[in-house]
Parts: sequence; structure tokens; C-alpha cells
Amino acid sequence: MELQLVNERRRGPYAAKRLSQFAERCRKGGLAVTPQRLAIIKALLDSGDHPRADAIFAAVRQQHPHISLATVHRTLETLCDIGEARKVTMLHDSARYDGNIAPHHHVVCVKCRRIRDIEIPHLDRLLAGQSELGEFTVIGSTLEIHALCEECGAKAAKANRTGKPRGRFQTN
Repeated sequence: MELQLVNERRRGPYAAKRLSQFAERCRKGGLAVTPQRLAIIKALLDSGDHPRADAIFAAVRQQHPHISLATVHRTLETLCDIGEARKVTMLHDSARYDGNIAPHHHVVCVKCRRIRDIEIPHLDRLLAGQSELGEFTVIGSTLEIHALCEECGAKAAKANRTGKPRGRFQTN
């Protein structure tokens, strides 16, 4: 099976295209295009790490010092509602947001919570055309793979070699 992490070279052009079309899609949907909304979607698209609302707030506040965290939260929810963004790992401690609305999946480090986009074409083909799963009507899918990122894996391996106690997640 073919698995491929989405890298910066592929993410950059996608983000630029989405940003250039954002205002037009908002107007068509009856949503006002404000400088704050543009700054929030730009910050989301510029980030490859699926940020929390507070990280987007920090980035946007540099250009818009009077914006509130509540405005950022409301705007992110609105963007999710209209299909311009989506929540990732909704079952974890706090919502993370993704500006990539193209079909893809995620790999999440169980230690540091880093999230990367991953494409799994075979899985997407397997689910294509599925409209029902038993009593459920299929409206979409995303797979979340739990793993150790390279950095956390290296730390765990070093701790194993030095005999230091390991954390809650082990790499055996």
C-alpha cells in the first residue's frame, strides 16, 4: 500500500490557490470578507502543523492587535461550517484546525502531538462510492494513524540506551 506524507513543496501551491479563491467563495456563500477573516485563513493555510486556535490568534494578532481570541474561535468554527477548514483530532484535548480540505488523512505523534498530513490513495479508492456502512450513512472519512515522530522516537531510543525511565508511551 502506498503512503505519502504531504511535504512543503506540495502544500505551498495548494495553500496559495486556496487563499486566492477564498474571497470569491465567501462572497458566493454570503459571508463578508473581512481583513480578520483573510488573516485567519492565511495563518491557517501557512501553518503545516494543524494549529490550535491560540496559535492562530498569536499569528494574526501581529497584524491585527485588537482581534480577540473569541473572534478567532468563532471565525474558525465558521470556516469549518462553510467547508473552508476542518477540525482534526476532535477527540483529543483541544481542537486542531486544518486548512487543507482536499481528501487526506493524518499521522499523529503520541508523545508531542505533532500532526502531519498523509495521503493513502488505496484507502480512498476502497471507500469511494461507499454510501452506507450498516446502519450508518457515509458522509466522509479520515484516518488518524498514531505513531512516534522521528524526534520523539530518537529521544525514546536514547532513553532506552541510557537506562533512563521511559514515559507513558513505550516503543517496544
